[in-house]
Amino acid sequence: MTGKSAALRSRPALSREDMLHQISLLLDSPDDDLHAALMRELLAGLLKLHEAQLDLLDVKIVNRAVKELRHAFGVFHGYRDRKKVSIFGSARTPSDDPNYQLAHRFSQAIVREGFMVITGGADGIMRAAQEGAGREHSFGVNIMLPFEQGPNSTIADDPKLITFKYFFTRKLMFQKEANAIALFPGGFGTHDEGFEILTLAQTGKSDPQPIVCLQAPGCDYWDDWSAFITRQLLRRKLINDEDLSLFTIVTSAEAAVSHILRFYRRYHSMRFVGRQLAIRLKQPVSAEQLEQIRERFSDLLHDGTFEQGGPLQEELDEPAIQALSRLIFSFNRRSAGRLRQLIHHLNDL
Repeated sequence: MTGKSAALRSRPALSREDMLHQISLLLDSPDDDLHAALMRELLAGLLKLHEAQLDLLDVKIVNRAVKELRHAFGVFHGYRDRKKVSIFGSARTPSDDPNYQLAHRFSQAIVREGFMVITGGADGIMRAAQEGAGREHSFGVNIMLPFEQGPNSTIADDPKLITFKYFFTRKLMFQKEANAIALFPGGFGTHDEGFEILTLAQTGKSDPQPIVCLQAPGCDYWDDWSAFITRQLLRRKLINDEDLSLFTIVTSAEAAVSHILRFYRRYHSMRFVGRQLAIRLKQPVSAEQLEQIRERFSDLLHDGTFEQGGPLQEELDEPAIQALSRLIFSFNRRSAGRLRQLIHHLNDL
């Protein structure tokens, strides 16, 4: 199943009676049921759209976007406990290109570490990655285009293949579901996706994750790109020095996998509770190490200092990770790049 027929595997339409019954149940839900409260808010938003008498095209965009996201969330939901790496690169890279072979090796290696891979589901680097990972460990988030983007044979007809009409819904799934990003040489699309990933990381709109730029030995693709970033962005003070900590360039599958695993060596995840940031740690830091952090990273503080402890009260809704130690501080939210350096420091202790 490909193209539009595979785009959305929709459930049968609800009857009028079923819709009225579900709406009634939703309206009667307890006020402290947050899930139901959000669903009521969505329903109210749809009614406001109707009242606004928008153009038909505007309504079609909203309808299609909601359908795409609903379906995609459902596909990924069953795999929410598996770490995943989103892989970007050219659809035009031939199989005899060293970067194609590197993508194949990287995907094989990262799957051995328990990850799944997410690609655009098409040819070139995407095909190499899914051949390396295997169908069982692959997701395809394809896009409807008049050329290039038919699904590759590894992921074609798989329930984990999702075909999007809109780039913005597709990009959301690439970012939201990923625990790591791997960028291979590519064209406009790769740069579009890569710069969006970096922008979200730089502005703190996404959780920290390793971003690895891979190039085969002898290839200078990312070296030239990094030189441009340094020469034109950094020297003009359009970015800060610490923003260069958001990504790393490697020339082997082993180095890429090592960098990703290192990122999660001690760091587990993080959560904001008001002004407070709780960094969850797989192993606590010693008193001496905590003092080093206080000295080296005081510029990250809005006020107060770094403390180590258990979960904050608001974190008790995540019982599976309550046992993890926390590094807790009032984050000034001024530099995601500097926060990334703190995470690297924690992992290297």
